[in-house]
Amino acid sequence: MSSASDIAKQAREAFDEAQKRLSSHGAAEADAARSKALTFICEALEAARDEIQAANQQDVAEANELVAQGKLSKQLVSRLDLFSKPGKWESMLQGVSDVAALPSPLDVCTRATRLADSVPAVGERAATGSLDLYRVTCPIGVLLCIFEARPEVIVNIASLAIKSGNAAILKGGKESKHTAAVLARCLATALEKSELPRYLVQTVQTRDEIQALLHEDRYIDLVIPRGSNALVRSIQREARMPVMGHADGLCAAYVHEDAHAKLTIETLLDAKLDYPSACNAIETLLVHRHHLSSGLWVAIAQAMTQAGVRLHCDPTSLAALQGQLDVHAQSLLSAATEADYDTEFLDLDLAVRVVDSVNEAVDHINQHGSGHTDIILCAPLPVKRTSSSAQSESAADVFTRSLSSSSVFVNASSRFADGFRFGFGTEVGISTGRTHARGPVGLEGLVIYKYVLRSSGEGAQTAGAFAPGEHQRAWSHTPLEPVYPTL
Repeated sequence: MSSASDIAKQAREAFDEAQKRLSSHGAAEADAARSKALTFICEALEAARDEIQAANQQDVAEANELVAQGKLSKQLVSRLDLFSKPGKWESMLQGVSDVAALPSPLDVCTRATRLADSVPAVGERAATGSLDLYRVTCPIGVLLCIFEARPEVIVNIASLAIKSGNAAILKGGKESKHTAAVLARCLATALEKSELPRYLVQTVQTRDEIQALLHEDRYIDLVIPRGSNALVRSIQREARMPVMGHADGLCAAYVHEDAHAKLTIETLLDAKLDYPSACNAIETLLVHRHHLSSGLWVAIAQAMTQAGVRLHCDPTSLAALQGQLDVHAQSLLSAATEADYDTEFLDLDLAVRVVDSVNEAVDHINQHGSGHTDIILCAPLPVKRTSSSAQSESAADVFTRSLSSSSVFVNASSRFADGFRFGFGTEVGISTGRTHARGPVGLEGLVIYKYVLRSSGEGAQTAGAFAPGEHQRAWSHTPLEPVYPTL
């Protein structure tokens, strides 16, 4: 059993080795080698499907026992099950294939600048060539990824880490230990067939290992926790290296006064019911006061309660429903507490508040939201915006410009906040931080950049040549075409 320090060191050595092995390939060939490793992962998973399903059934059975004892929520079990929901297994495999097919995020030049022009030879001084600066993308390094329950996350993150040139140490929840063990073996089998080092992706099992790894900042470059707010906060307190985390998925939906009934109801039902325990399901509903008399609020409440959603209503929205719903629906209504507006229910519960304007809705979200995903339901926007349209004054424009959430949607379900649905292949998680990666984090969120300075000519390039003086060299600072330099 390797120590945490050994695991971290192996990951760093594997990362360094992968960089060296692929450096002689050229960018296209290196990417092909990484993509080939992902193909081997798909093949290994398909070959072990029956074994994975048996392990997953064992995890689910043990989790259900804990549910019966009141030690685990039913929603967590639904996240754990890899096979009951139609298409979930196939979606996991498709995600790996999609990542393999994506363009490489590495060795992309994002900026190029000529710092100084060439200087001709003068006397005994040799000609000095131009001095060109390039900003190019590169891997972050070794990632420590910690997540809860969902076993497919192991495959998702491993795929993204490999494609983006990173190494990864993965820790799933104890609830998925049997499934995770088989998935980890599949990853190891695939890497052994590839050009990449065996220890580029590793898994650990215990909290003690995580506690130790959080202090291995010599080897680990970034921690990515994916799970509850309590997990994220705990990791942020303990880690000695940067953390790419997220707050609760306190997603809000605002129904503006001009919202269309059918569009609004169908969107809200999807945003709440498609996967209630997901971090991108709505937890708060803000309804414009106009809809207390328009009938839309009653229609929304009827649709939600028919689906079994418990509505935690403020006094105004609750009063508007008196005598409007049947006995069963009335039983699902309750008076909201202030705490309800700060709660990620992850269940069939929804906090409701009446507001008088889009600005009041924005104020509520800024005060209570978590910066994850917020949506506005309003009159359908024009298919093609024209210069004469008053979009700059629209509620949708105010809403999207005023909020700094990682995702802000207009007339679309919050459930679209997902790496696969964004076309990222899959995701390592959803970041609500304010660093270089926000929202669903795919390949682009797993690369950083470095500056490459290229000198031409035989003359020495010295900073002192730019100091004030008789032969002062001048700065150019002119933009160049951003293409990877020929070196």
